Amino acid sequence: MREWPATNLLIRLDPRGGGALQQQIYAGVRRAILDGVIAPGTRLPSSRAVAEDLGVSRTTAVLALEQLLAEGYLATRPGSGTFVATDLPDDLPQRRVVRASGSPRHPPLSRRGTALAATPTGGQRLPGPPRPFRIGTPGVDLFPVRLWAQLLTRRVRSITSAQLDYGEPAGLRALREAIAAHVQAARGTQCEADQVVIVAGAQQGLELSCRLLLDPGDRAWMEDPGYPGARSALVGAGARILPVRVDAEGLDVEAGVRGGGDGRLVYVTPSHQYPLGVPMSLPRRLALLRWASRARAWVLEDDYDSEFRYGARPIPCLHGLDVDGRVIYVGSFSKTLFPALRLGFVIVPPDLQDRLVAARAAADQHPPALDQVVLTDFIVEGHFARHLRRMRARYRERLEAVSAAAKRFCAGALRLRPVQTGLHVVADLEGVGAVAVAREAAARGVEVTPLSAYYARPARAPDALVLGFAAARPEAASRAMERVAAAIQAARRA
Repeated sequence: MREWPATNLLIRLDPRGGGALQQQIYAGVRRAILDGVIAPGTRLPSSRAVAEDLGVSRTTAVLALEQLLAEGYLATRPGSGTFVATDLPDDLPQRRVVRASGSPRHPPLSRRGTALAATPTGGQRLPGPPRPFRIGTPGVDLFPVRLWAQLLTRRVRSITSAQLDYGEPAGLRALREAIAAHVQAARGTQCEADQVVIVAGAQQGLELSCRLLLDPGDRAWMEDPGYPGARSALVGAGARILPVRVDAEGLDVEAGVRGGGDGRLVYVTPSHQYPLGVPMSLPRRLALLRWASRARAWVLEDDYDSEFRYGARPIPCLHGLDVDGRVIYVGSFSKTLFPALRLGFVIVPPDLQDRLVAARAAADQHPPALDQVVLTDFIVEGHFARHLRRMRARYRERLEAVSAAAKRFCAGALRLRPVQTGLHVVADLEGVGAVAVAREAAARGVEVTPLSAYYARPARAPDALVLGFAAARPEAASRAMERVAAAIQAARRA
């Protein structure tokens, strides 16, 4: 039996800045055990000896050793004392396998996994809080945090044990009813609460729909340029993606037919095409629905950012025109409220509802219960509608600030395209490459995304940038646009 004399305790205590003494003793002994300084089976000195050796109270030493006992690093033997445990909760460093250079430890990824890992993600984000001109982030600085906290506190205080159990896979019934009422009033469609399934953001809605409706190798139409999240959902389902060009009227259905025609599913953003921002015209919408009926294909409608319009009449969603039950509607609260609220919803035909709920339950059982009840209160009590009205006005101000700053600082080198809906704008460059400008802007702390990041074939993209204006206050947007102008000049010199 090996014994570890108290005088050999190599623990340094810092009474001024190292935290509680109890925690320092615990960390020091644990590190000595894991580093192999104290071997398994070694007998430890008594708590009294530890206290004397380190110059602390016996209570402090006892609490530290008791924590190590509770976590399995130490074990007691009646009548013999305290020992380092033989089976430790953490692997010792010498047990780790050292890999030979160049030899793979694991088998390669699947073909689908390799394709999914290689799928472009769109714009790259700089570290830190939201900054100009970040894509996909709403005006989180304008969100009524205090009101949300009050609703949350009220619900936490009244929570019951039943609410701590597993919830409904389809989502809270009251929230589904509130969403059904909202989309019927705001988006010009009809649906029942039973058709609404709550998901962890629109991305999960896209992924569940693609996996449920597509077999590996099935063809799927996708807008080109298009949303990278939809591309990853299709790749994850093993689909063969057919890029279909987008023009001033949205997805070109005839081009899709000429490009192959057949398809099991088509992904579209008809209210506000991502990233070009154009709405799909009514003739194109009707043509798409006719094609889907003939081809017996599903239409996956992503209705993101449709709540924010600037002088344009509201365009009813594609789901409202569907008489054949082929459109699956995906919505999210990430842009209308805040991205950290990972809640979205899918509206499905009645005969598909049970199967989507089963797929949703298999993914992660059910949505977060507390977030759902707070969101329900936020909608039912009228806060959601008031928030949307307020944000439309503030986003218009921010869009006008970006437009004015571009005219002031960029002098025609950066021309903003018209914006009717949404939280970003496409800006065409004159005589300079978008990738180079984005790189120079990032060096100056500004996020701009080349339009080419959203194309299946980036070389075909025009030299243009995508600028998010929602997260930037007007004064910050003006300063950032001045840096973009400097980035354009630097890119031209290079």
